[in-house]
Amino acid sequence: MRCAILGFVAGAAFLQTRAALPDPWHLLACALAAFVLLLVLRGSLRPACAACAGSLLGFCWAAMLAHAALAHELGKRDEGRDLDVIGTIANLPHDFSEGVRFQFDVDTVLDTTARVPPKLALSWYGAGEQIQLRPGERWRLTVRLQRPHGNANPHGFDYEAWLLGQGVRATGYVRPGASNRRLDAFVISPSSLVERSRDTLRARILHALDGKPYAAVIVALVIGDQRGIEQADWDVFNRTGISHLVAISGLHITMIAGLAAYAAASLWRRSFFTSAQLPLLLPAQKVAALAGASAALLYVLLAGFGVPAQRTLYMLSVVALALWCGRLASVSHVLCLALGLVVLLDPWCLLWPGFWLSFGAVGVILYVGVGRIAREEKGWRGALRVAARTQYAVTLGLVPITLLLFAQVSLIGPLANAVAIPVVSFVVTPLALAGSMLPAPVSTPLLLLAHLAIEWLAVALGWLAGLPLAVWSAPSPPAWLFLLALLGTVWMLAPRGWPHRWVGAVSWLPLFALLPTHLPAGQFRVTAFDVGQGMALLVETERHRLLYDTGPQYAPTQDGATRVLLPYLRARGIHRLDGMIVTHSDIDHAGGALTLLDALQVDWMASSLAPGHPAVRKAAHHRRCVAGQRWTWDGIAFEMLQPSAASYEDASLKANARSCTLRISANGRAILLAADIEAAQEAQLLQAMPDKLRADVLLAPHHGSGTSSTPAFLAAVQPKIGVFQVGHRNRYKHPKRQVYERYGEHGIRRMRTDVSGALVFDFGADITVREYRRDEARYWFDR
Repeated sequence: MRCAILGFVAGAAFLQTRAALPDPWHLLACALAAFVLLLVLRGSLRPACAACAGSLLGFCWAAMLAHAALAHELGKRDEGRDLDVIGTIANLPHDFSEGVRFQFDVDTVLDTTARVPPKLALSWYGAGEQIQLRPGERWRLTVRLQRPHGNANPHGFDYEAWLLGQGVRATGYVRPGASNRRLDAFVISPSSLVERSRDTLRARILHALDGKPYAAVIVALVIGDQRGIEQADWDVFNRTGISHLVAISGLHITMIAGLAAYAAASLWRRSFFTSAQLPLLLPAQKVAALAGASAALLYVLLAGFGVPAQRTLYMLSVVALALWCGRLASVSHVLCLALGLVVLLDPWCLLWPGFWLSFGAVGVILYVGVGRIAREEKGWRGALRVAARTQYAVTLGLVPITLLLFAQVSLIGPLANAVAIPVVSFVVTPLALAGSMLPAPVSTPLLLLAHLAIEWLAVALGWLAGLPLAVWSAPSPPAWLFLLALLGTVWMLAPRGWPHRWVGAVSWLPLFALLPTHLPAGQFRVTAFDVGQGMALLVETERHRLLYDTGPQYAPTQDGATRVLLPYLRARGIHRLDGMIVTHSDIDHAGGALTLLDALQVDWMASSLAPGHPAVRKAAHHRRCVAGQRWTWDGIAFEMLQPSAASYEDASLKANARSCTLRISANGRAILLAADIEAAQEAQLLQAMPDKLRADVLLAPHHGSGTSSTPAFLAAVQPKIGVFQVGHRNRYKHPKRQVYERYGEHGIRRMRTDVSGALVFDFGADITVREYRRDEARYWFDR
């Protein structure tokens, strides 16, 4: 059974690495092969046959679910046009600065010719205080939709995969108009009842803790909704390694289930002294199992059914079933059954770190705590020793996978968890749950006490997070190095008496000593990130790194740095930039500058920003971009071509006119980064320095707008490749059709980040190009 389940998980995981789904005939062949293997389960080959059969079944099951999910596509001709739909609010709406976001279950499409999927992810800009949305409400809305599409970058968040796992096959926004109206206050269904209950609890908590800084943390602990937690708080939680506690974790669910089981069994046994004598009808042990499993199910539903909550629910359910049937279940069987159920219901959970961390932590606990001979631990000191050993084992056991997933590990995590686990699990969570459930006169003081405890804890965590060595960072390791460290960790955590357990720690040395990769001498690399409608490129030489623009700002706490640049740089082990150029003040170019200056060591920053700009004030060393500036790194020549010194004295110029234009060259190869210059600046370059414009690769000026890329400019540059950093279906309609066609007429190969994802150009004896969406293709990518 265990081999078959592990094989099933492996097969489902393998499917998630495929660029295309197998056709139904191939799936039928796989299913038949699995059936044949099941028929020959015997002898010494039984475990291997079970694992192979499970792998084939897991692959087929995940592929069938993927086919079914992808079948509900938005018609391409329906993208970008107004559609009237009727349906219900499917989840907890999330208020943000510009409106509200929510998922919408479609019942009716009023345009019968349109092909609209059954679930949508919508934003309603301008809503919020004016229009209060609640789960289960039935609305008629006018919406404008597009097929799922997200930024595609190495080490970045895969938004398209997340939407697929959520069952969402179109995104969009509500168009303003009189036709938008509420039709029913509440449509009763199992899911709407659960979501409305979560909404009620959230509203109650936020009302009681109005204006409190950690009210969103209390909401997360009660109903699992983490969207309101500020990014600054997440940074502290991640640096101290306690982010797993800011959710409904397995410990919380087990605690609730245990309390319910204990209470039910106690009351049931006491009925023996009444005329009912209920224990004679049903043993108290079975009642306790039923009560515990029911309480766990209710709590997990309120938690939003995340992977850690699912894992705990399934494990408790298997234990409860074993108790009910009078059969003992081994812990390894329980864990494997929980693992199989989670993947059976949601094969896409294998794509997310929470799945691996959750099951990894439980696996470590079972490995170090089950089946080993240990001296009996009594009293609170014994319990403390057991807890300390468990925390020590989990901390060490998850180091390799944490470095693989996040390229960093919290060194103060054990200390922070030693304080945070008892406070959050045994003080804050019970107070928050009681405060959200009990009547109003009692609830508010309990919620305030819970918030006070979190507030005090946050002070301690903030101090710990600020320590210089709070976090160890290293490049994300290759697969072979990760497996070596994993094997060493298993050796290190082996039972007492195992020979030379300390040798396991040696396997970590290459993991922690791993250094960022460097290019060969005389070569340079330019990575054009897919940041949406914005600009951000990383230039690398043998020993230096320069960031050219910092991406857009998406929201007050979200920008190109937080979503794209920092995850990539951390995974590469890059914590210092030799230079950063912010070409001009437009928010799609300077949006991530402050975030980067806070997170990284930046030796110098060059820009055309005004002296009072926040990024200029924050930079350690700032200088203006001025035409004629030159420097050489590792044999690679850098030259600033724009703006002129005189342009800073002309107050009538727009920010675009002062864009920092940079040419990078080596060995007869060059790239021209033209930011947002327009026709006037192109003409100035043609007049002042036509001999310096020649380049093999051109970053299309102003994202391919109609005011740039004049025929004379393209003729002077003579690029082989034109790069358009643009957002998918952006509102500016960049690149303009006539400009895009102009590049084609000049014989220029046109590449777009919204189509190809991140683009990597290696300049050596020749120029090689890598496209993320092509090289790392997945079956769910929008094509």
